[in-house]
Amino acid sequence: MTASDRLAAYLDRIGLPQPPTLDPAGLARLQAAHRQAIAFENLDIRLGRPIRIDSDSVFGKLVTRRRGGYCFEQNRLFSDMLATLGLVNRPLLARVWLGLPPGVMPPRTHMLLLTEMEGAPWIADAGFGGSFVPPIPLVDGVMRETPDGARHRLRRIGESGDLTGMWLLERAGPSTATDGRAHPHGDWQPQYSFDLAPVAPADLEQGNHWTSTRPDTRFTSLHVVSIALSDGFATLSEAELAVHRAAGSERRTLRDPSDYARVLAGRFALSLSAEEVARLPLFAAHG
Repeated sequence: MTASDRLAAYLDRIGLPQPPTLDPAGLARLQAAHRQAIAFENLDIRLGRPIRIDSDSVFGKLVTRRRGGYCFEQNRLFSDMLATLGLVNRPLLARVWLGLPPGVMPPRTHMLLLTEMEGAPWIADAGFGGSFVPPIPLVDGVMRETPDGARHRLRRIGESGDLTGMWLLERAGPSTATDGRAHPHGDWQPQYSFDLAPVAPADLEQGNHWTSTRPDTRFTSLHVVSIALSDGFATLSEAELAVHRAAGSERRTLRDPSDYARVLAGRFALSLSAEEVARLPLFAAHG
């Protein structure tokens, strides 16, 4: 399959009839379509399958097999598609602060992208499962609003080499439009911090391996699924479904594997077989 064939298949996967314009509006449209079509999820980890982040594996999983993935998979695919469109980009690594208590220093386990639009640097992130993050120009104090009722702000907080990073992404908005980790907040809350240091493929492999295999982390101990909505956010943590829209929020507990599979297919556009759902630790212990 050629690069143009892959781009066509990707655009079909995310529901765009044609390539976007190569400007900030086009990037925003592409990223929103990606996040509203391809769920963030870690279910292969919970099924004991390795997470591969090379381009062929990621394309096969997220596009051909119409599954989701987490940041290393999502942003590998997004990076490849941006490059095919003609937008040069490179990966960055970030520390995720969302939901952490004070005094805890998280590792650099989130991947995002740095690209250039109209001669200026921008961050693009199609793989942050905690909430919807729009493309943002790399400018101290810049803010962006999203349809889920949140505002996002970038602040320069340090210099190159600082342990906590050079840049901090903050969010202010309804905690119901996150994956459940956020504390109730109307004011700014840190999401993740990063610097602009070059990232080698081996760095990504190391981060992916740690994130997908270390015991007792969020991804190896919980079942996590989320997806952006046109006016909100939906998340499934263990058997707890939460859906936030402009008109209001709803929550419910899924009853059994059949209910779980129906919600995966209907709300998150994910198709797992009955056997796969039954093998998830969430249900296997009760089988």
